[in-house]
Amino acid sequence: MKSGQTKIKMLAMVLTSSVLLSACGRSEQPKPVVKPVKQFTQTTVVQGLVIVKGHPVSTGLVMATDEGGKLLAEMSLQAGNHYRLEIPAQTKTPVILRYTPEADSPSADQLIAVVVEPSVTQYDISALSTAIAGKAQALGGYTRSNMVLAAESMVNVPDANKTSAGFRGDPTKQYGGWH
Repeated sequence: MKSGQTKIKMLAMVLTSSVLLSACGRSEQPKPVVKPVKQFTQTTVVQGLVIVKGHPVSTGLVMATDEGGKLLAEMSLQAGNHYRLEIPAQTKTPVILRYTPEADSPSADQLIAVVVEPSVTQYDISALSTAIAGKAQALGGYTRSNMVLAAESMVNVPDANKTSAGFRGDPTKQYGGWH
């Protein structure tokens, strides 16, 4: 008789547990994660080099625009190979930095870099920064996480420097001494 009562109690516990667990599934749907809007809190200078085919260039036009294409700042590189743009306070990220060799150059000749973090002010504009921006856009847009994923996917380590377990040798000596 005890065995029958034990089985009934166990069955009741299992049923109660399953009802409680299924009720958990009926709770409110989780709210979507709201992406925090980052913006420049004060006028900020963004600067760097434009690098074409491995060399800094000293001619052309560099523009900063918001994601919608609104012009924020621009400068000509006629005075040297560094650009320096002032991004107005309250500008929301992302800010797209565009380099054009000449005013009427086709878009295929343009290079871009994307600013997603207002605290970082040094950006070189190159074929690599353009590729990273393109990959981030394909991943869903110019967010910090997409830019990081895109940048990580663009880094190549030669096969001679890898093993199936990872890097070979002392990485502090192979890759520039970062200790």
